Amino acid sequence: MKNIIIVVVFVVSVFSCKNATKQTEQSEHEHHVTNSEKVEEPKKKPLSPHTETMAMVGDAHIHIDYSSPGVRGRIIFGGLVGYDHVWQAGAHKATWIETNKDLIIEGQTLPAGKYGFFTIPSKEEWTIIFNRKWDQHGKDEYDEKDDVIRFSVEPILSEAITEHLEYKVNKISTDEGIISLAWEKVNLSFNFKVK
Repeated sequence: MKNIIIVVVFVVSVFSCKNATKQTEQSEHEHHVTNSEKVEEPKKKPLSPHTETMAMVGDAHIHIDYSSPGVRGRIIFGGLVGYDHVWQAGAHKATWIETNKDLIIEGQTLPAGKYGFFTIPSKEEWTIIFNRKWDQHGKDEYDEKDDVIRFSVEPILSEAITEHLEYKVNKISTDEGIISLAWEKVNLSFNFKVK
């Protein structure tokens, strides 16, 4: 009788161990399968990618940092960007421009430094603004009293569409350059001279 009880206990123990091992393996397998089935979603391309442009003109290093929104079939100026209102000249955070040298723009001195770059678009002319507060979201904190210089330029309209907002800094001589902006059918540019 003793032998029968020992055999029964042994069989039950072996069976229980096998079952426990099988359950552990099964749960590990299920866990493993769950992890391998996780599929990473492809990263979406941002609609307004952060970008920058820079150039050396003489001793001046000009750096423009902005988010570049797309047209995506929309009416931009006079639509998405209203006429006669301050615009941060990009998407998200305000566009900023930095220069390590003083610049002369439209007869005014822009001291070396970093500036928020804003515009006021209109059909006939645009107001260009360099503002002390360069680190702000959109135009939320824009205040005219912080303007360092402002001046007007005439927009040039084109039949060709520039899909994404694009800034350029081009050298035209040893101490002169052009800053330009193009988006949708509008092109703007203004000259500067290194002081």
